[in-house]
Amino acid sequence: MTTMYYEKDADLALLKDKTIAILGYGSQGHAHAQNLRDSGCNVIVGQRPGSANYDLAKKHKFEPMSIEDATKKGDLVNILLPDEVQGDIYRQYIRPHLKPGNILMCSHGFNVHFGQVEAPEGVDSVLVAPKGPGHLVRSEFEKGGGVPCLIALNPGASEESRALGLAYAKGIGGARAGVIETTFAEETETDLFGEQVVLCGGVSALVKAGYDTLVEAGYQPEMAFFECMHELKLIVDLFYQGGLNYMRYSVSNTAEYGDYTRGPRIVTDETKQEMKKILEEIQSGQFAREWILENKANAPGFKATRRREREHGIEEVGRKLRRLMSWIDSKEV
Repeated sequence: MTTMYYEKDADLALLKDKTIAILGYGSQGHAHAQNLRDSGCNVIVGQRPGSANYDLAKKHKFEPMSIEDATKKGDLVNILLPDEVQGDIYRQYIRPHLKPGNILMCSHGFNVHFGQVEAPEGVDSVLVAPKGPGHLVRSEFEKGGGVPCLIALNPGASEESRALGLAYAKGIGGARAGVIETTFAEETETDLFGEQVVLCGGVSALVKAGYDTLVEAGYQPEMAFFECMHELKLIVDLFYQGGLNYMRYSVSNTAEYGDYTRGPRIVTDETKQEMKKILEEIQSGQFAREWILENKANAPGFKATRRREREHGIEEVGRKLRRLMSWIDSKEV
């Protein structure tokens, strides 16, 4: 049975005499640091000078310091750096400065689960993971709401560490929406699976394949863009508001019938078998090993693929059409 916690289950006073070190002032880091500070917590930021995020932290009235110094001063130390750099930075700059009684935190369990970050004796590991990007964690907090969070602890962690983790979740606004108890393994494996199979990998591949099919059949690229990418937001917003049934209620009967009869011909039993294979690669550590080794080699395959994908036809057409739609807060990379 799912265990849920809310504001009444968390005591912010437990953080009163604690220093919270936020390591990394990126997507999650900026939101956690500001929300915790607004909740009355003592927050310090570890972020290297010369980076855009260092300047952003200064703009937000923090005095960023080195990762080593922030770790030395922190009671709760939250590593919010990119997954691919955490292992090396942890071993070199964080691990030597952790002391018994510290709490080592993260918002994604990748490095803890796959053994790149291993807490020393006397240090508990706690995961507090908002289920949304940092800008949403910040904006919902400012509105008086919050983004739901997950919480997980390493085996053998104390009840005091759980209470501190819940207090942290309350400090960033998560307890307003609800905090779900999970494990490092469950959070990590489901997160990677969702990204690869549905949210990023699956959707991107589906959009490109649909676009290419229409263009190759002689239809205008602009029409293919609107039908296979632009209108996707309308459908996802309906999912977000009321699930699959609300989407089906909102679209035409023709679209609903096409959903029921043609969708299973796209995502077939063979597709599901590939999904299971991808899940096995995640569970076994194969994907983690592949990604870690890719970055050890300075990510040549990753960077080459990124360049190639930016030149796909749907991206070229999209850039042109978004300029015509002034109501879109258009972003270009």
